[in-house]
Amino acid sequence: MAVVTPGKSPSVSSVIDLIGNTPLIRLSSFEAGLRNVELYAKAEWRNPGGSVKDRAAARMIADGERSGALTRDKILLDATSGNTGIAYAMIGAARGYRIRLCVPQNVTPERKRILKAFGAEVVFTDPMEGSDGAILKAKAMYAEHPELYFYPDQYSNPGNWLAHYDTTGPELLEQTQGRITHFVAGLGTSGTFMGAGRRLREEKPGIRLTSVQPDSPLHGLEGLKHMATAIVPAIYDPALADEDLGVSTEDAFEYTRRLAKEGLFVGISSGANLVGALNVARRAQDAVVVVIFCDGGEKYLTERFWDDKGDGASAGGSR
Repeated sequence: MAVVTPGKSPSVSSVIDLIGNTPLIRLSSFEAGLRNVELYAKAEWRNPGGSVKDRAAARMIADGERSGALTRDKILLDATSGNTGIAYAMIGAARGYRIRLCVPQNVTPERKRILKAFGAEVVFTDPMEGSDGAILKAKAMYAEHPELYFYPDQYSNPGNWLAHYDTTGPELLEQTQGRITHFVAGLGTSGTFMGAGRRLREEKPGIRLTSVQPDSPLHGLEGLKHMATAIVPAIYDPALADEDLGVSTEDAFEYTRRLAKEGLFVGISSGANLVGALNVARRAQDAVVVVIFCDGGEKYLTERFWDDKGDGASAGGSR
């Protein structure tokens, strides 16, 4: 597998300076049968907090500091399914902020322990309500005591998608020497897809943008939203996508396991995104397809799907 990485400074003054400039990895073992298609993954687990969400969290915190909304006497409050919360907690620890997070009770034990390690305060919400329940709880807490909190609201904050407009998109253009023809990313807050997609569309109007989401409201794809039945993020614009693909939980699990067998230990949403990217790649010709791999597999080690030996995934996807 070939790896392409932008140049990096040999030393930094803070862990925050390590965010971004993640490698692009060619998935050559998944290119068999494709019609002159190069398939690449953006290795976002290489961010210091272990996920793509480091970018958005750093931007929203920096914006809060610049505007004066975030001060040392405020508690940063937000809802999260895990990765943005970990990013907030890491940056909060580095910058000296208190962090209070509303998190569904059923997030993985690994995520809970990482949040605790960074010193974040966690308010657990009804697991049956998923990330929507966490959103509603955070909104209620902020409404009750607005003077207590800095509430960036990652689902509505333009800094979320602008982080990817300013960093992820340009990195993809640099790493592919402008050759990228297709971009694939999953929808959670939608910040990655909206920001990187907008930048890529501006620079390359003919690019194909494909979003990925669960194919059912009852799914096991932590971090992704089934938009038809969830609270839709204010930053999400469905008109940006040329195509939206629904991916089954079973296919996402299968391709997450396959990636591990290829040496890429990534999370479930990365498996889902790969299913979507293969759907796109198999219909393309003479193309450069780039997919976002959001986080690493270490946050999902207690998930039972690792023990499943089935190999019946179709990677077909559906709308």
